[in-house]
Amino acid sequence: MSTGEGPEHPAWVIRPFCMSDYPAVLRLWQTAGEGVSVRPSDRPEEIAKKCARDADLFLVAESQGALVGVIMGAWDGRRGWLHHLAVEASYRRRGVARALICQVEERLRAKGCLKINLLVGKANQHARALYRQLGYDEMTDYVPMGKEL
Repeated sequence: MSTGEGPEHPAWVIRPFCMSDYPAVLRLWQTAGEGVSVRPSDRPEEIAKKCARDADLFLVAESQGALVGVIMGAWDGRRGWLHHLAVEASYRRRGVARALICQVEERLRAKGCLKINLLVGKANQHARALYRQLGYDEMTDYVPMGKEL
């Protein structure tokens, strides 16, 4: 577990997600703004599948019993991925996102991961700046592609 404290907020703790966190996590994702899109793969039954695979990479930040941040890491055995980073508006710019990212990076590194990828919206300048500060480079030679099944 990792903790942090902002000047106007009590300490927060990072811990693994559990299914009872789902309603609060869904609210965070739905209110995150432009950066997170809730899709069919974010339904409880799909999240349960994710947790069965690598629950240690799905983390939440909690302060006084309330969830204030979330990140979903993934590991395919070769590459790591960061998904659905969201922080409660009143806790932004307090180090919560940075701590969540660093915690997932540490856990991926321990699994042998050599590279982490993520997708961030072009217009999301705050997220892009944060990721750049943490050493992530924009991969301009690639076109993101996807397919809903």
